[in-house]
Amino acid sequence: MIKKLIFFTLLILIPLKVEALSAQSAIVMDANSKRVLFSQNAYEPKLIASTSKIMTALVAIENGNLKKKITVDESVLKAYGSAIYIEIGEKLTLEDLLYGLLLRSGNDAALVIAKNVGKSQTKFVKMMNDKAQELGMKKTVFYNPHGLEEENGNGNTSTAYDMALLMQEAMKNKTFQKITKTQSYTVKTNKKTYVWKNKNKLLSSYKYTTGGKTGFTQKARRTLVTSAQKNEEKLIIVTLNDPNDFTNHQNLYTQYFDKYDLVNIINHKKYKIEDDAYPGSHLYVKNDVKAMLTKDEKKKINISINLNKPDKNNTKIVGYLTVTVDNKEIARENIWQKDKKNKDGNKFFAKIKSWFS
Repeated sequence: MIKKLIFFTLLILIPLKVEALSAQSAIVMDANSKRVLFSQNAYEPKLIASTSKIMTALVAIENGNLKKKITVDESVLKAYGSAIYIEIGEKLTLEDLLYGLLLRSGNDAALVIAKNVGKSQTKFVKMMNDKAQELGMKKTVFYNPHGLEEENGNGNTSTAYDMALLMQEAMKNKTFQKITKTQSYTVKTNKKTYVWKNKNKLLSSYKYTTGGKTGFTQKARRTLVTSAQKNEEKLIIVTLNDPNDFTNHQNLYTQYFDKYDLVNIINHKKYKIEDDAYPGSHLYVKNDVKAMLTKDEKKKINISINLNKPDKNNTKIVGYLTVTVDNKEIARENIWQKDKKNKDGNKFFAKIKSWFS
């Protein structure tokens, strides 16, 4: 009896830290630095279902005309599963279709977007895969713009980490930001009036939510990518094959916003780099370095400067700096050179030129 009492007391005094989730794959990423704060099988390729439409939307926004009127053609007949139920001959703008794509996960919208932006689904899917490579999504393959599995069994695959990279990039785009956080959208076409409600329940249940995309197929099960912002702190969470996805996302946001603070490690406008090998030159970085850190991690920040030997070509990038926390690299920035003497000389010749002109 005494042993049981001691064991029970220890359970109360020593909290058990249980990080495991119901998701097969999960990640919490700091959107400012792309630093991974928590991961669970985050680098294992999985089917991603309709979260694929984040890439569909980003590629369409970057390469299409949002105000262009699109007439729905026969390609819509190939759609099945979740839809916005547009008809042949119906006219919508690309922007309207993107709302249907992201809010209602319309597979018909995905096919029409791909056909009009990429001229064919094959070309559009290539654009999606090219963009994935550009973003460093090394374990991602897209076979279509909607996320359903193909007849031959192939399905869009990615990792929780890769999808977090994608969402981090997509949330830099103001058009994507506006659409993904919209809770309701109304559009009137030449045939119907639609009212589309966002399937992302976190928008109404968790006040810091800024966007996201749901997904589901029988093989992939429930997939969810979301973003949230509290003050200047930004987090992205991805769960793949998770029956409790919305609950887990909200709990993880609460936990990690409480645990971490945003630290502006480098203010690029004020940060000074000096080296005797570069006399008369202004050395600088172009970007701030911000990261979410715990109180303990704030004491373990280290900045290392790595400069190349000066050359006769007056190279613009002369090295790089790394930021580590507890000996783990969290950021790397190029160091740029601006020659003060040349700058002053250019001003002098500009004045002479202005006198003659």
